[in-house]
Amino acid sequence: MSLSLDKLRLLRRQAGDATPRPAAGHATPPVPPAPATPVAANDAQARRAAPDSVFAWVDKEIRHKAPGDAAPAPVSPPPPALRRPEVGDLHRLLGLRDRGAAAAARPRVDARDHHVPGEEIAPGLFLIESFLPQAIPLQPLSLAFARREGEAVQPQDLMFFDTETTGLAGGTGTRAFMIGAADWHHDAARGDGLRIRQLLMTTMAAETAMLREFAGWLQPSTVFSSYNGRCYDAPLLKTRYRLARQRCPITPLDHVDLLFPTRRRYRGTWENCRLATIERQLLQIVREDDLPGSEAPAAWLNYLRGGSAVNLRRVAEHNHQDVVTLSLLMVRLVAEEQRERETLALSAAAPFG
Repeated sequence: MSLSLDKLRLLRRQAGDATPRPAAGHATPPVPPAPATPVAANDAQARRAAPDSVFAWVDKEIRHKAPGDAAPAPVSPPPPALRRPEVGDLHRLLGLRDRGAAAAARPRVDARDHHVPGEEIAPGLFLIESFLPQAIPLQPLSLAFARREGEAVQPQDLMFFDTETTGLAGGTGTRAFMIGAADWHHDAARGDGLRIRQLLMTTMAAETAMLREFAGWLQPSTVFSSYNGRCYDAPLLKTRYRLARQRCPITPLDHVDLLFPTRRRYRGTWENCRLATIERQLLQIVREDDLPGSEAPAAWLNYLRGGSAVNLRRVAEHNHQDVVTLSLLMVRLVAEEQRERETLALSAAAPFG
């Protein structure tokens, strides 16, 4: 509450605090000026003159409190700053590498980038070849880990394959736009290693040529090896061969699916038995800048509609790593099965007691 000094004087005169008026006809004697006293003394005299004035509290408010002054509102302390999660610690806990450098080095998507890797061997069909130096197993690989007792396969007869498709639902509307295959091969110039070949079609019309080229890679002694390929990849390719009116070369060949023995051995050990999980936990392989397989259909369809080929090249890299991982997983499963059998044999031969 604030009042002006003029209003305060008016209120005092009305209350009888003012001095009496002089009688008519008498001159008002001059009032000598009051000696100058400090403001604090005037305040003390005013309090002594009218200590019980009902306006004393108003005077105090006007003289000693500046207009607009108010008790400061209590300031609440700022909320504690939220702690940012330590992403690096989580990556180290999960065995992942920092992908910041890979993301920074990734080229920006350019709609004019239509470069497709490999060599065009037919209209709209590209062949991508690479060679990975790797020791070829010297002995036949036992299939006991796949519950096929007494059976073995020659290393050079194995063909590790994987497909990238236009969808995951299957059916006649789904087709494979990429087939990747790897086999152990001796090259006169490069020595022993894993030969990786990939077929990529960039037009719908190239499917017939792709199926024919893939059939030329197969021999009567070829043994397929895949990861869930017996239930998905092989049936899909068989359907595409029938629709293309070509003889299916897959049906008469043997097939070793690594998913089922891997699941029997490692179920419950890790969160799942996906190929990416197995290669990270068992083979210590960490992919960087990997395009998930679920995004492969969108990458291919986007390219067909005139989009960039950047993600299509990442699909090719993903497929390349899949077939390489299959060869390493095969060797690992065979070695672990043989080690367990040797341990059981030693335990049975040891004397009791």
